[in-house]
Amino acid sequence: MAETLKDQIRADLNAARKERDKLRTTLLSTFLSEVRNREIEMGGGAGDEEVQALLTTAIKRRREAADQMRSGNREDLATKEELEAVILQAYRPPPLDESEVRGLVRDAIAGGAADLGSVMKTVMPKVKGRFEGKELNRIVREELG
Repeated sequence: MAETLKDQIRADLNAARKERDKLRTTLLSTFLSEVRNREIEMGGGAGDEEVQALLTTAIKRRREAADQMRSGNREDLATKEELEAVILQAYRPPPLDESEVRGLVRDAIAGGAADLGSVMKTVMPKVKGRFEGKELNRIVREELG
């Protein structure tokens, strides 16, 4: 059976504990408890898609926190938040570049999507978690314009 993303994170957590890597141990155990809380809310096991969604949220939260720390002149805490975001980013699929996304948008338009909403609805599931929504919106507007 193929290893799930949650199993991979759990294995990395155990490795971090053995290496006495305090930051990774704390980060991964906190993230796994977020996954567990989500499973309790859902009333079942979280699949890779659900874990990916939680990763996206966790990374976004840390980047926002880093910005807030920086505006409060706490560079040390901002750096820690950014490092945590980078560690979590390693579990995400590789991000798409703008040319790939532009191609998907053009395909959607060629497939009959004629307005912003229909193009977004067609393309968003394909890029979710791998490309920023605001940037996608900008590209769709450019291609439709």
